[in-house]
Amino acid sequence: MTAPKSAPRYAVLFCCMGNICRSPTAEGVFRAEVEQAGLADVVRIDSAGTHAYHIGEPPDARSQRHALKRNYDLSRQRARAVRDSDFEEFDLVLAMDWDNLALLQERCPEAHRHKLGLFMSFAPEAGSPIVPDPYFSAADGFERVLDLVEHASRGLLAHVQQCLQAQDAASQVS
Repeated sequence: MTAPKSAPRYAVLFCCMGNICRSPTAEGVFRAEVEQAGLADVVRIDSAGTHAYHIGEPPDARSQRHALKRNYDLSRQRARAVRDSDFEEFDLVLAMDWDNLALLQERCPEAHRHKLGLFMSFAPEAGSPIVPDPYFSAADGFERVLDLVEHASRGLLAHVQQCLQAQDAASQVS
């Protein structure tokens, strides 16, 4: 008999406009970081778009190709739009840029607005407050996205680990 799988204790949602370039890249890279840290059973990771342009489609072929060069497989992901329930279900809802953050802020109930933020806030040393949209750019745009996302994923992982440790400490006290 195998041990029961742990229920996720922390959940992160990455958001961009169409959920085919930046947010699926962030989902794939962060998932790899979480798996490497041994936290795959306790951290839920997803991505969504603020617009419903590409629902059900896989990530952009260029995003997949560049990610695969760095050993991130995005092929099983499918685009979806942000749902109202996401604001309640996720501990963090992270936008790739200011425009998408503004759209999330407009839609998010006041009680959950503290969960919203910019993904790049987890990598201030990267020198960019946003992950720029590579959709209309050449290959270097997709490589830049991966560079930024890898940077921010490391900072986000440290944050999530601190949150999980705080949960553990709180459960020992109660």
